[in-house]
Amino acid sequence: MRLFIAEKPSLGRAIADVLKKPLKKQEGYIESASGDVVTWCIGHLLEQEEPDAYDPVYKTWKLEHLPIVPMQWKLRPRKGGRAQLSVINKLLKRADIIVNAGDPDREGQLLVDEVLDYLKLSAQRKKDVRRLLISDLNPSAVSQALGRMRSNQEFVPLAVSALARSRADWLYGINLTRACTLLGRKVGFNGLLSIGRVQTPILGLVARRDAEIEHFQPKPYFEVFATLLTAKEETFKAKWIPSEACQNWMDEEGRVLDRRLAQNVVDRITGQQGTVQRVEDKRGKEPPPLPYSLSALQIDAARQLRMDAKTVLDSCQRLYEQKLITYPRSDCRYLPEEHFSQAPEVLATIRHNVTSLGKAVDQALPERKTSAWNDKKVGAHHGIIPTSLRTDLERLSELDRKLYGLIARQYVAQFYPDHTFRKRVVDIDIEKGLFRARSRQTVEEGWKVLMNSGKSHQRSVGDENGDNNEESAFLPELAKGDVLDCPEAELKEKMTQPPKAFNDATLLSAMTGIARFVQDKDIRKILRETDGLGTEATRASIIELLFKRQFLERKGRSIHATATGRALINALPERVTTPDMTARWEASLNDIVERKGSYGAFMGGLDQELRALLMQTMNDGLPSVAGLPAPSKPPFKRKGRGKSSGSRRKKRSPA
Repeated sequence: MRLFIAEKPSLGRAIADVLKKPLKKQEGYIESASGDVVTWCIGHLLEQEEPDAYDPVYKTWKLEHLPIVPMQWKLRPRKGGRAQLSVINKLLKRADIIVNAGDPDREGQLLVDEVLDYLKLSAQRKKDVRRLLISDLNPSAVSQALGRMRSNQEFVPLAVSALARSRADWLYGINLTRACTLLGRKVGFNGLLSIGRVQTPILGLVARRDAEIEHFQPKPYFEVFATLLTAKEETFKAKWIPSEACQNWMDEEGRVLDRRLAQNVVDRITGQQGTVQRVEDKRGKEPPPLPYSLSALQIDAARQLRMDAKTVLDSCQRLYEQKLITYPRSDCRYLPEEHFSQAPEVLATIRHNVTSLGKAVDQALPERKTSAWNDKKVGAHHGIIPTSLRTDLERLSELDRKLYGLIARQYVAQFYPDHTFRKRVVDIDIEKGLFRARSRQTVEEGWKVLMNSGKSHQRSVGDENGDNNEESAFLPELAKGDVLDCPEAELKEKMTQPPKAFNDATLLSAMTGIARFVQDKDIRKILRETDGLGTEATRASIIELLFKRQFLERKGRSIHATATGRALINALPERVTTPDMTARWEASLNDIVERKGSYGAFMGGLDQELRALLMQTMNDGLPSVAGLPAPSKPPFKRKGRGKSSGSRRKKRSPA
């Protein structure tokens, strides 16, 4: 018989539903009429052992024990997992063919593979294990996946990469958390100071932003706007663009800080004439936004629905288990080309499920195939889209309904025309000074009619970013050489603004686009090629963990570091608090997946770096946490490692 080992019961039931009926539901598994059996893991059935499992002496935290580096790694059954492990073990002995049906990602691969290793499946039988990749729980999609099973051996590097990351996070979190907590005790801080490869750089990001805001000193700066008049008595405004000769009176962002210089420009051009030096007139288009990845969905849901990342992930999981959306922990925003043939059915389902999108679906163009359908950009999983299952959404919670609607609208947008616009830039010379005006006018709304932004897409812009509020509503037709009158000019005094505090949307955006916060070009390149800080599946839980450990706090919609969080970041070596090391790790882990690197090389390099970090941390101490009170209600257990390892495995404390 074939034995399918799914990651969760919901996936197991979806597989069983397409096998030969009738089905017999047993304790921990389902048996089909053909004899095939489906069982499941209930997430991770195994977890890393605590340090004292390697040596009882580690039960007491002491600096002299560090670093703790297991020679032979050990796993143990998670609480409540022994019974299901026993079920799987018995079924393995009966199986002719074993199928790994973990979720289609790194962790899903390891989750089942580690169970097979723990239950001591022979090397010969391991070679014959099959791999089933499912990203949509609807019967038709599951049936198609069953016809495309591959050898599990193809995915060994994926599991090895996940294993290396899991063990590395354990080593990093266990050792640095113990070191920092013990050093904190020496100066009177009696709380847990947990460190994680991902959580600590995120905390560092927020703490540094808070410091920038706190120490920000506003400065006045000055802009000049010329009012220009054409021969047809059409009026518009253009903004002065300072030349290189003005550099001594400007800041690093090109803003003029000297009022006298700006006033001199006003006096010089008032009542003079200008000549058009350049006219740029281009037609542009914006294709529909791609279907959602989890992070993109979390960012939009934070902005539009005020849902935090954890709430979005939980809602997605419920929608997925009810077969209403495809696999939610996706880092991909593209769709398989074969899915295009299913578009009419999915659109009809959206019309049925979301009545408010009925008119939008009717006006869609189901034959329109955008770049979203691209096999070359689809990996183990694809973008998050609705399935073809019709249902009564009223039975769902309000948040689940709203999130489903967001996902559905994004899918419908794929079948709308591009948003097209006319973009114009005009440069005018007035008394040897350069003035610039911009405009962008909508030609066709296209997909943007679905977004209900309520914002005008026609504007005339007087500055480089299109964000000033002195813009005119009109930019006339002009040609190079046209002479314009400048009857008046205006000096505007503004104040520099501090950076904005992070909120749910901008913090997630920073995690996915972390490269822009890094100065080193090589590190920035690596981060651009990876998924940023954390993974699609772990970002929400990492942020949540920082709140639970009282390193982060909310003030309204803003997210700030607490006094303890700021003190911890100030005390740590800088490389622990920045994403640079994470970038190098991810590059090495991706090399393992692509068979360009090895587990041994990665772990060997980590061992050296960990020892150097421990030595520096212990030499410097943590004086900045002296005098701070411990968290009032510790939200974690202090057993063993105090859940401080930073493991990024599902259902566990994240990094």
